[in-house]
Amino acid sequence: MTSDRNGFWREAFSIHGSITPRVLSYVFTFGLIAVCVCVLAWAIERVFQVQIGLEIAPYEIAGAALGLLLVLRTNAGYDRWWEARKLWGGIVNQSRNLVISALSYGPTDQEWREKLVRWAAVFPHVARCSLRGEPPPSEVAALVGQENANQIGAANHMPGFVALKLGELLRDACDNFQMDRIAFMQVDKERASLIDHIGACERILKTPLPLVYAIKIRRFIMLFILTLPFALLNRIDGGWLIPFITMLVAYPLISLDQIGIELQNPFSKANLSHLPLGDISATIEGNLIGLLKAQSDKEGGAPLKLAGQATLPFAIQPLRD
Repeated sequence: MTSDRNGFWREAFSIHGSITPRVLSYVFTFGLIAVCVCVLAWAIERVFQVQIGLEIAPYEIAGAALGLLLVLRTNAGYDRWWEARKLWGGIVNQSRNLVISALSYGPTDQEWREKLVRWAAVFPHVARCSLRGEPPPSEVAALVGQENANQIGAANHMPGFVALKLGELLRDACDNFQMDRIAFMQVDKERASLIDHIGACERILKTPLPLVYAIKIRRFIMLFILTLPFALLNRIDGGWLIPFITMLVAYPLISLDQIGIELQNPFSKANLSHLPLGDISATIEGNLIGLLKAQSDKEGGAPLKLAGQATLPFAIQPLRD
């Protein structure tokens, strides 16, 4: 609470992470149009002795309706953002559950455990890149080797490829009677849940808000702001104030519209307030490898030789097939 109070003025005037730089050009454009309207009205009055203008009352009603539409759109965008965050929270939990169950009920063979943990740690990294249309990051090669990283990058669906590898490891443990059938079904259920979560994220990614909804709202905004100077002509004595007031009205309306656009895709780094998928993936990797180290230390196994991962207290050598 103290942090929020102390940060009020800093955030009120902050530019980094703000929607303002992305809407200023539109705001100034509407201000320039308002200047043209004022000049045109002054010229008509001087030449033809006729005052032009519109009644202000319809704008009061239209402004309330427009504000409601923008709030509904912003809420729809936030719902998508929040759902994506919950899905990635599910990926965090399912990754932990999968590794905990596998280490608890699976084979005690250290090589099998390391393979499973490393492939499980790869999943959030490739899920992140799949949603962003990026190739596998360097973390993948560090965990499972460059050859496996190349195979993942060539796969039609990278998270599905990693889930398949996890399934193969679990099947091998079950076929060799190192994991009973009930434990296998439980761990495999956790693996399947990972695919369910990434599938839900892909649904958010590939089904934006209906275009017809965006078109109508933006058309309504455009007509409202373009004609607003005509309604202000006979209401404000100082004509120089009309462009300023027009920009003052345009700024929140266009900002709310743009915020709805930014929230539609919570995965893209190009959008403001995108989900910190890199940090979440690194957290999952650290948690899973930490579980493997704790299990190894508990059973008195050989300590893992780690190097090259500054973000973790230890690292493991990449797999070589």
